[in-house]
Amino acid sequence: MKDKNAVTLILFSGDLDKMLAGFIIATGAAASGMQVNMFFTFWGLKLLQKVNARTKGLNWMRKMFGFMVKSGPSKRPLSKLNMMGLGATMMRQIMKKSNMPDLKTMINMARQMGVKLTACSTSMGVLGIKKESLIPEVTNVAGVASFLSDANKSSFTLFI
Repeated sequence: MKDKNAVTLILFSGDLDKMLAGFIIATGAAASGMQVNMFFTFWGLKLLQKVNARTKGLNWMRKMFGFMVKSGPSKRPLSKLNMMGLGATMMRQIMKKSNMPDLKTMINMARQMGVKLTACSTSMGVLGIKKESLIPEVTNVAGVASFLSDANKSSFTLFI
């Protein structure tokens, strides 16, 4: 049975603008009294990884992914007009001047509002991300069955 007061978001992209959109929707929904579940997979999962997480014991390909795709909220590129990081820097400056919270602050706000942050266990395995390398705000680590259960109960699901 669908819950009119529940929403599930899949964050697949690691781009700054898409992450911001996801957290704006999530915090807005939570502020409206909705139960919000955010499921982070593949590149979106890198947001939940600690910035200086070690890749000890991983093969060279997983280490290369870790090197090429930065973790944490501060190194997210824009999906369009990134211009080798200049666009993302400009976006962060505009956000600051507009008194809009940065991505790290939005993660904390979401958790304080009860938003559930789930790291995809399958993507973690593929990318070589260990549970202990996730930020403390992560609510749980789960697979597709957990996501499908949340999505099935939600009134709508968004793929970002």
